[in-house]
Amino acid sequence: MGFKIVKESYASGIKEISIGKGDTAVTVGGETCYPFYLFEGDMPHKPKIAMEIWDMEPEDWPEAALSHFKDVVSDPAAWAKKCVDDFGADMIVLQLKSIDPNGEDASPEDATATVKKVMGAINVPLIVWGCASPQKDEDVLKKISEECEGENLTLGPVEDKNHKAIGASAMGFGHTLISSSPIDVNLAKQVNILLENLGMPMDRIIVDPTTGGLGYGLEYSYSVMERLKMAAMSQGDDKLQFPMINNLGNEVWKCKEAKQTAEEDPTLGDPEKRGILMEAVCAVVYLMGGSDILIMRHPEAVRMTRAFIDLIMDGGMATDVAGIEKQLDDVDIDFASLAPKPDLKIEEEKKAAPKKAAAKKAAPQKAAPKKAAPKETAKEAAAKDCVLKPPPPQFDKRSGAAPAEPAKEAVAKKAEDDAAARAEAEAKAKAEAEAEVKAKAEAETKAKAEAQAKADAEAKAKAEEVAKREAEEDAIRQKRAKEQEERMAKTAAPKDKKVTMTAAKTQKSALSKFKKVRR
Repeated sequence: MGFKIVKESYASGIKEISIGKGDTAVTVGGETCYPFYLFEGDMPHKPKIAMEIWDMEPEDWPEAALSHFKDVVSDPAAWAKKCVDDFGADMIVLQLKSIDPNGEDASPEDATATVKKVMGAINVPLIVWGCASPQKDEDVLKKISEECEGENLTLGPVEDKNHKAIGASAMGFGHTLISSSPIDVNLAKQVNILLENLGMPMDRIIVDPTTGGLGYGLEYSYSVMERLKMAAMSQGDDKLQFPMINNLGNEVWKCKEAKQTAEEDPTLGDPEKRGILMEAVCAVVYLMGGSDILIMRHPEAVRMTRAFIDLIMDGGMATDVAGIEKQLDDVDIDFASLAPKPDLKIEEEKKAAPKKAAAKKAAPQKAAPKKAAPKETAKEAAAKDCVLKPPPPQFDKRSGAAPAEPAKEAVAKKAEDDAAARAEAEAKAKAEAEAEVKAKAEAETKAKAEAQAKADAEAKAKAEEVAKREAEEDAIRQKRAKEQEERMAKTAAPKDKKVTMTAAKTQKSALSKFKKVRR
């Protein structure tokens, strides 16, 4: 029996959304399976890559990201045209950075003029991205929507705070919206419901789950995207069956690791390749999470991501994809000098090392070389002469010979005696130290045992006290119960006692009885 792939059944699929107008319109979405699960369903449209441009000259971009656009960053229209003609962008995303109230705070009229200028320079769909300030985005996107009627721009981000004004304007002037929520499935669904209740056509909505760079942000974003896709396709939630867009280039290149130079942190490697790979890795992760539109920045990252999409959709060899083409000068980093020295010792040698160190410490230390004595002054020499000295050796008057020199054996014996005395002293000191440690350990053990015995005795005494109290209470309860029974027995009438029912000799009327009671 051949191998059979178990296929997942899906309750529904993703809506197809058309961006742009006429022959230049681009369709995204339409999947009937999980991302790239082509053996279970269809992906009629490949994920698209949109390259970002800014409406102002960026000030904090690293050199690696700016190198391809140095000649056009001051002109958004020329910048957009270069992204389309030279780097094959499927769409253009105009980031309205200048309208930020905390920055230049450009007017809606200036932003609209920039949008029209960029539209005239390209023949691909245009996405207009605000500054994430709900009120300012509302004012600017409403103006752009009105001035660019019928162009089917994609406007965003739209939040629950400004969905009414932007949604009404997009409905009236024929544009697509990007519903944005802060990395939460329920909030993403809520914004879509609000737009649907407003009357926004459901075939003109794209979901932005909020995108994070490498690290925790990427993990959170991917998790939410995965849950959105599962709810839309496996559970058939029609409020989440929309294509997704990820603004990842802006997030990746603003992080510290993408901006640091080789001098600041050489262990991170070539800063140009580092940033490109960070953006490409993020792009692949979000594709696996179900992204339909990737907003990217660096041309090399765009090329590598597009090659990945083609390989996984159409097949081919990954080895045929060219490596990163650098624009900046190569950096020379001596990783060998930065790396720590390898520890080549085996475990047995590591365990034996402390023993050798202890033996070396116990061995007698060599005497330090004597320093040359300073020259004596005349006064010091005279004082030294006054000190009593041993008498010089006497000559034998009979033979006229000097006394014999000490024998070599005596010198050697003295050295041996000194060494033996020193060794004995060290052994004695070591024995004393060991005895002290042992005594300390025994004292600690004894103290612990005494403390434990004391604790046990206290616990036992407490338990006995509790048992005694409970016994006394139980005796009191039993005594009281017995007394109660006796009282009840005394007050209770015997069951077999008969009461005589003989009538009185004189019967009184009820009135007479009443009068007697009154008296």
